[in-house]
Amino acid sequence: MNNQMDNNSTPKITVLLVDDHPMVQNGLKACLAYYDDIEIIDAINDGSEALKAAMELKPDVILMDVSMPNLNGIDATEILSEQLPNTKVLIFSMHDSPEFVSSAVQAGASGYVLKDTSSEEVYYAITAVAKGNTHFSGSIAKMLIENPIQPEKNKLTTREQVILSYIAQGFSSKEVAQKLSISFRTVEAHRRNIKSKLRLESFADLVRYAINHGLVEEA
Repeated sequence: MNNQMDNNSTPKITVLLVDDHPMVQNGLKACLAYYDDIEIIDAINDGSEALKAAMELKPDVILMDVSMPNLNGIDATEILSEQLPNTKVLIFSMHDSPEFVSSAVQAGASGYVLKDTSSEEVYYAITAVAKGNTHFSGSIAKMLIENPIQPEKNKLTTREQVILSYIAQGFSSKEVAQKLSISFRTVEAHRRNIKSKLRLESFADLVRYAINHGLVEEA
């Protein structure tokens, strides 16, 4: 956890709120202010801005909405899981469909809590994921037990789509790494995964796939 301390020198869990509804933000601030071991370090209402704030503040936990302008919470979670592995993302959403939950978990979320849950459960979920555990609202947990998530082996993640787009435009792995602020080795690993998933080897085949799937425009 980050080194935020209260007067008793007890480590606090630093939390970044990400939700585009002011009433939701205010409600979360009010209910979480009751707990001495929680510190809300910022509140953001935009997915892209959330990435910038997270990179700067490096919170212990991000309470993340799904539907937001510019960048949705699931895509943001995928990027954060790669770039800030020590920060845990807890989805906080009104969406309870299997598609949303599955996408969130595969993107790297540590938990999924519905917005109609109690403040006590939100607190418990935050402390659970901060310790490296998972937490899901009761109905979500039941759904996952009854219908375990099956990874889509041939489906590119959002991050892989971005990297393929750059590759198809002719950027080298080194250039892609610089653009995305990740390591050369990470780009190369993504590149191998892309080829394996799509069963494509040549650069021309990768470009053709990117064009056909709207990742780049045909010259």
